[in-house]
Amino acid sequence: MRYFVQTLAIGLSLISTSLLAHDMVPAAPQNQAIVISNATVHTVTNGVLASTDVRIEAGNIVEIGSQLATEDAQVIDATGKHLYPGLIALNTSIGLVEVEMMRPSNDSYEVGQSNPQLLAVSAFNPDSEIIPTVRVNGITHAQVVPQGNALAGQSSLVSLDSWTIEDALVVTPKQFHLYWPTQGRLAIDDEKRQQQLKQYHQQLESIKSALQDGYRYYLAANANKIDKIDNRWQAMLPLYQGQGQLFIHADSSEQIEQAIAITTPYRFKLVIVGGYDAWRVAEQLNEIGASVIYPHTLSLPMRKDEPIEMSFKVPNLLKQAGLPFALGFSSDWNARNLPFAAGQAAAYGLSQDEALKSITLDAAKILGIDDMGAIAVGYKANILLSSGDILDPLSSKIEAVFIDGRQIDLNNRQQQLYQKYLKR
Repeated sequence: MRYFVQTLAIGLSLISTSLLAHDMVPAAPQNQAIVISNATVHTVTNGVLASTDVRIEAGNIVEIGSQLATEDAQVIDATGKHLYPGLIALNTSIGLVEVEMMRPSNDSYEVGQSNPQLLAVSAFNPDSEIIPTVRVNGITHAQVVPQGNALAGQSSLVSLDSWTIEDALVVTPKQFHLYWPTQGRLAIDDEKRQQQLKQYHQQLESIKSALQDGYRYYLAANANKIDKIDNRWQAMLPLYQGQGQLFIHADSSEQIEQAIAITTPYRFKLVIVGGYDAWRVAEQLNEIGASVIYPHTLSLPMRKDEPIEMSFKVPNLLKQAGLPFALGFSSDWNARNLPFAAGQAAAYGLSQDEALKSITLDAAKILGIDDMGAIAVGYKANILLSSGDILDPLSSKIEAVFIDGRQIDLNNRQQQLYQKYLKR
C-alpha cells in the first residue's frame, strides 16, 4: 500500500510538472525596423484608418501614415487585414493557476484577512501552458490578481511573453485588492438570521480596523516614530501616500456604498472590480473619481427577476452614467474570451470603437499606464494583425501578435494536439 501511495505521488508530481511549462521560446528583442503596410488600423485614439502603414522601431510605434520608408525595414503586407492594439486582460489569475482542480498548481489564494504585503506576481509562472492559448486571441498583457478575503494582496501587470517574472513585469502604480464581504440570503429562523448579520458586521469592522491600523502606521511613518516595522502596513504606505490604487471587489449597490463610506476618509484612488450595480450608484462613484472593472459581460444576471440580457447591458449603462470603466474577465484560461465579451457588449449598446477601447486603452488608463492600449506614435508596439473582426468569434483570425515590437510565437498546446491527431 505504501509503495502504491508513493508511486501515485511521484506520478502526480511528474504530471503536474509537465503541465506547468510550455515549449514556446520567448521572442528576441526587436533589432530591425518593421513596417506593417496597407492595413486597416484601429487606432483607438484616432478612429479607423484605411490603407495605412505603421512603423515600429526599438519596441515603439514611431510613425503612422501612407507610403512610409521601407528601405531598412522588414515589411509586412497587411492588405485587406486589420491592425489592433494588444488586448489587456484585467482581473485574471493567468500564470497563477494551471489546473484548477489540482491544489498544488493553484497559487491564486492565500489564507488570512490582512495580507496587503503579498505580491501575486511572486507566484506567476511565465512558462504556463495557459499563456500561449490566451495570447493567440490577441491578449498581450494581463493583470495578475490575488484572491482571498479582505486585504488579499497586490496585483501586477505582466507581459505574456517572457523568460522570467522580472522580464514580464510592467511598471504601474501599486495595486492593492480588498474583497468586500457578501451578505447572503438571510435565514427565516430569527436566531440564524441574527448570527448571519452579526458575522457580516464583524467582517465590516475587521476591514475598518485594518484600514485604521494602516493609517496610524502611515502617520507614525511620517513622524519618524515607527519602533517596529510591520510588513503589512509598511507595504500599504504608497496607498495612503496617494501613489497606489485600491481595487475593491464588490457588485451590489449596498456593498459599493459601504465601501465608499468606509474608504472616503482616506482619499484612496478607488477601482470597483465587479461593479454589477455600479451604474446605480454612479453619482457617488463619479464624485470620488472612481473607476470600474466589469468582468460579468458573459455571465448570467445577478438576480432572478432581472432580464436574461442584463449582464450584457451593464457596460452601456456604465457608459451612459459617465463612469470610467474597462472590461475584464475573471479567469485563467477562460480569459481568452475577453475580446468576445467586448463584442457582446457592442451588441447590447456600446459602439464597436467603445467596446475595443474598453479592453485596450481604458484598461491601460485604469492601471495608470499612458503608453499602451492604442496605435499611436510614442506608444509601445503591442499590436496584433487579424484577417477579421477580433470582437467577432466567427470572423476573428489573428495572424500575428507583437509585444514591444517582438513577433510572438502563436503556437500552443491545442494547435500541437490538433496537428498530432490529423496524422492518426
